[in-house]
Amino acid sequence: MTDQPIAVVVLAAGQGTRMKSATPKVLHRLAGLPLIAHVLRTAESLAPAHVAVVVRHERERVAAEVTERMPNALVVDQDDVPGTGRAVEVAVAALPADFDGVVVVLSADVPLLDAASVRALVQQHTTAGDAVTFVSAIAPDPTGLGRILRDERGAFTGVVEHKDATDEQRMITEANAGIYAFDVAQLRAVLPSIGTDNAQGEKYITDAPALIAARGGRIDVLTLSDPWLVAGVNDRAQLADAGRELNARIVRAHQLAGVTIKDPATTWIDLDVTIEPDAEILPGTQLEGATAIAAGAVVGPDTTLRDTEVGPGATVVRTDATLAVVGAGATVGPFAYLRAGTYLGDDGKIGTFVETKNARIGRGSKVPHLSYIGDAEVGEGSNIGANTITANYDGVHKHRTEVGSHVRTGSHNVFVAPVRIGDGAYTGAGTTVRKDVPAGSLAISYAPQRITEGWVEEHRPGTPAAEAAAAAGARRASAPSPQSATPRVEE
Repeated sequence: MTDQPIAVVVLAAGQGTRMKSATPKVLHRLAGLPLIAHVLRTAESLAPAHVAVVVRHERERVAAEVTERMPNALVVDQDDVPGTGRAVEVAVAALPADFDGVVVVLSADVPLLDAASVRALVQQHTTAGDAVTFVSAIAPDPTGLGRILRDERGAFTGVVEHKDATDEQRMITEANAGIYAFDVAQLRAVLPSIGTDNAQGEKYITDAPALIAARGGRIDVLTLSDPWLVAGVNDRAQLADAGRELNARIVRAHQLAGVTIKDPATTWIDLDVTIEPDAEILPGTQLEGATAIAAGAVVGPDTTLRDTEVGPGATVVRTDATLAVVGAGATVGPFAYLRAGTYLGDDGKIGTFVETKNARIGRGSKVPHLSYIGDAEVGEGSNIGANTITANYDGVHKHRTEVGSHVRTGSHNVFVAPVRIGDGAYTGAGTTVRKDVPAGSLAISYAPQRITEGWVEEHRPGTPAAEAAAAAGARRASAPSPQSATPRVEE
């Protein structure tokens, strides 16, 4: 791209008051990442020698996010002098004194700008020998944006901020995107000269191109045809707008890569999600974080997966899963809840109204209905009966339940952990397992059934139940006994 070293300055000091949020604007999330993370990724694509991020509002929170994602970045504090010009000034001052190359300025609230556009900016800047190259776009509604000023020949003459523009200048639709490539020597020369004589009383970086031009430096503009690439996020409505646009692009990219997505309008996919060709995503599905969907899997409808792996040919229907793994050919749902630490082996099943947590369910094993399996391990080929509960918490500590391979447990079982059920064992319906069950054994716990005839009529007189019982008794009394029935004679 260029032999010159690159330093990227990311402007992230603004308060973002229009977000009306306790969360700093640049930490609001879009497609699974904070706004600033999108910009840092774009910066990384340039292989820069230095990245300087200018912070001020909620300094510690923003700086922590930057350091976590880019440990080598310079975190630079903006002082009490307001404005983007001052932000760039303190960032350039933080660069090594011998840095001699291109300074690229990005805004932390412009998340959709792609790496290709920034590389094109740097390429144009260095190839033409510009002192300044900056990005503009034709905006359908440029309200709030700086306008590009040109003379009658179309040559650049300056930038005017919206609040300082005349009514005639506000009719201009070519807007400044706030994205620049500067020759560092030219930039250092003019930064001290930027004043605050404007409606906001701030030092605007938009004044730098005109000052550089006055020194004889070459100014050029890269105009992008797609205004979404330079769309800023200043409030919750713009955040939602940018989210919809980015999601539409993510969904379409997966479709073009061979993924079937039935209803793009109701499918939301985070930026770091991976989906292999021939997977199918059904309506009302959200794929978040680092979720990975393998070829041939069917996910949805009405499913949310966070940081979850779905194996080849698996089916996940109306399910909420977090930090879970679903093996090849396995089935999940409908109405299943897979909590962190769930592992379902190949060809296994987690069925309707089942909750799992920190549970490993082996190949071909099934938990089909109405169960909670937590802090447990189930071997291969086992079947857990309906309405089974692992009682894993004693009020202080969590304990594990181990179920072997090829086990068959009855309905309405409770496994009181810590407990182990050996390979090939059976348990009866309604059993509470408090002791280990040896392999191949049958475990049953029950009280003898006791019947007290006439109890309802005696203790619940006048109720519909008592009336129904009395009617049934009358029918029994009037029915002929088997002994008095007329025998059938066959001829």
